[in-house]
Amino acid sequence: MNTLALVLTITVVVSSTLLIRGIRRAGRGAGSPVHDLSEVAFLNGGPGRVVDTALAAMQADGRLVVGGPGIVAVQRPVAHDPVERAVLQEQAAAPSGALYTLRAAAMRHTAVQEIGDGLAARGLLAAPGANRTRVRWGMAQGLLCLLGVPAAIAVTIHQFLSADPAGDSPFPFFPKVFPALLAGAVIGFVCAAGARSRITKAGRRAAAEYRTANAHRTDPAHLVATAGLRALPDPQLRTHLFVASRTRQTGTPTPSHHFSDSSSALLVPTVWCAGTTPGGGGCGSSSGHSGGGGGSGCGSGSSCGSGSSCGSGSSCGSGSSCSSGSSCGGGGSSCGGGGSSCGSSS
Repeated sequence: MNTLALVLTITVVVSSTLLIRGIRRAGRGAGSPVHDLSEVAFLNGGPGRVVDTALAAMQADGRLVVGGPGIVAVQRPVAHDPVERAVLQEQAAAPSGALYTLRAAAMRHTAVQEIGDGLAARGLLAAPGANRTRVRWGMAQGLLCLLGVPAAIAVTIHQFLSADPAGDSPFPFFPKVFPALLAGAVIGFVCAAGARSRITKAGRRAAAEYRTANAHRTDPAHLVATAGLRALPDPQLRTHLFVASRTRQTGTPTPSHHFSDSSSALLVPTVWCAGTTPGGGGCGSSSGHSGGGGGSGCGSGSSCGSGSSCGSGSSCGSGSSCSSGSSCGGGGSSCGGGGSSCGSSS
């Protein structure tokens, strides 16, 4: 029993040490300051926050108007950066001008997707799927350690039942291994939770430094990028954007657990498809366009693995989802890869 307890303790210690070192190594990086407001928005809320920031800026100076019921009308087709050009491009391609369609399409545009790629290259973000192994490792360690507690109790009971009544009572097995099991479970679950975070320590630091350096700014775009939609002073636009962020491709609101709140700081939604290349289209688009609806379609609820793009050579059709029953780039498959189309009618 002493040998078994020693082996189990050493196994938990080694596994925990390697897991902690791996997560710390993944979060390292000198990082760099953010270059513009779009990068700040991506760090704070992902592609959705980037598009919301652009829409807030364009409505604030009268270049577009978002009216009821969530219809976008362009007043002056003038763009000041690539994201705003993407918004204008997708608005021109949107048949109805619906905000939720425009927002979702712009989120998957190459101009928006490449912001995340650049941040990941500078160590401010972890690419989708980069920490998947560590998450599974941490969860497996935590669960196995929890399951080890009743197993250790059973071994201890067996130990006392099989002991010689005339001899000395052996030291119980459970107290020998319980500290290691408890520590292993806590470390495993904590590390798994930490590995799920896309933003690195350098990214958090860069976002905080930007907020401090620009605390005097009160324009709508800055407020949305740094604090989310709840900080937007225009109540009508704020309501429209909230509804758009919660609307599926079919035009129905999503349940709260299916979307990432645009006002949540330092959270990156899973619609970022890492590895978008210039000229290759955004996530789920062959030409930079995407008909994906808000909160669903290609990349929603999942992520395209690094180095892959969702729907190469095809586009996500309106009212359809991406490879029904599979994830975008997850589980070893790709959305639209191998000549299949993204957005089949199934």
